[in-house]
Amino acid sequence: MVKSNIEEYIVDLEDLCKMFRLPENIVIEHTEVSEGNLFQDKFVYHEAEQRTEYNFSFTLNDEFTALHKKSYRKRMVKNFLYSILSKKLNKNLPWGSLTGVRPTKFARELIAYGEMKEHLVSEMLQKDYFVSPEKAHLVAMILKNQKGIIRNDNLVDLYINIPVCPSRCLYCSFISSEYSMVKDKLESYIDAMIKELDAVKDIMKERVYLVRNVYIGGGTPSVLSAEQLDRLLSQINFPITEFTVECGRPDTITREKLQVLKKHKVSRISINPQTFCEATLKRIGRKHKVGDVLNAYGMALEEDFIVNMDIIAGLPGERFATFKKTMTTLLELSPHNITVHTLSVKNGAQLKDNTQLLSEKDITKMIDYSQKTLLENGYKPYYLYRQKNQLCGLENVGYFRDEYLCAFNIDSMEETNTIIGIGAGAISKRVYNLEKKITRESNAKFIEDYIARIDEIIDKKKIFFK
Repeated sequence: MVKSNIEEYIVDLEDLCKMFRLPENIVIEHTEVSEGNLFQDKFVYHEAEQRTEYNFSFTLNDEFTALHKKSYRKRMVKNFLYSILSKKLNKNLPWGSLTGVRPTKFARELIAYGEMKEHLVSEMLQKDYFVSPEKAHLVAMILKNQKGIIRNDNLVDLYINIPVCPSRCLYCSFISSEYSMVKDKLESYIDAMIKELDAVKDIMKERVYLVRNVYIGGGTPSVLSAEQLDRLLSQINFPITEFTVECGRPDTITREKLQVLKKHKVSRISINPQTFCEATLKRIGRKHKVGDVLNAYGMALEEDFIVNMDIIAGLPGERFATFKKTMTTLLELSPHNITVHTLSVKNGAQLKDNTQLLSEKDITKMIDYSQKTLLENGYKPYYLYRQKNQLCGLENVGYFRDEYLCAFNIDSMEETNTIIGIGAGAISKRVYNLEKKITRESNAKFIEDYIARIDEIIDKKKIFFK
């Protein structure tokens, strides 16, 4: 348990304690007293009848902006708690004291604040935030590969959400409905999305927004029929740079659907095997076979799509040898992008009740092997994000070969551009680059609610972008 007299610290301090797997019988108390720019902090570590007190202080620079001061204070407090827990538990975390979703964005902000030189990113993340050499070097590589980021408050990305899947995977915690449960509502859902899209077109015209990238995700958007996809995509007629549609489940992909996507100038799709082990596919609730992945991939290349493939390290029942075979097959296919996920065991997933299937022994070995092997085979890391409850406190990394990086993934992870969300569960993020702030507006989470409340959702979106 963590207690603090500064409410804004609680979540980050709790996250840090969870990553250390702090025993439940240990209580951490934090207090902070400030006088001007001088801050004096105290942590009290309670374990059984023992009580240990730790004190430290730090001073803020007068030239810091208010936002910088807030960020710096929280970082100093987290760093000190990390030092305490690391020594007490004799344990180091791969990402050190960093608890956020976007380590690369964090590093980029430190560079902007003048706290870090770009050529010293790796060194300073290790020195100042206890990040491991391997992870610090990964951040430096990704920043280098992300050159060409465009920050323009009039350039926006469009995200359309189809939260429907053929079946629910064992590890999934997304708000996504099984196709059999909502198939009768999909026509009405498409009607509502088109209505919201029409309203968004008016907003963009008023705000003088230009759409840079379109991304249709989920869920599995390719569960829609060819006719339904055609009806939705015919409403997307912007002169865009990149158009991506997730087709994650290979058993939803047909030649007819791919031709509909190509007709509407979709440039890239995802086909996500997760693993090339049939026993694991069955165990995690995916009904497709390895052959389905190979067939879908072959059709996608014939139709000239850029293809991303996802795999997951740490799936239940798998060991390093199985993961290595998946990597070997993946490299033989040589997709344009590869995303390597570390399994995240979330509360909303069925896997949460099946933890006896899990083994963390080989997870770090899997992730290290994937990075080493992909780099050796000409792939480069270009985006990175972390999730709560990821095994071993690790991460998800996207790699690209040649020049086939996905601009939307960078925009989304680095939060450099406004994203307008359409559909159930979609979140709009309005980025103000000059003011260095982001505001968010969420749509209704469930398809039924979204359909029923579409007029209300449109009214809220108009106010949000006014």
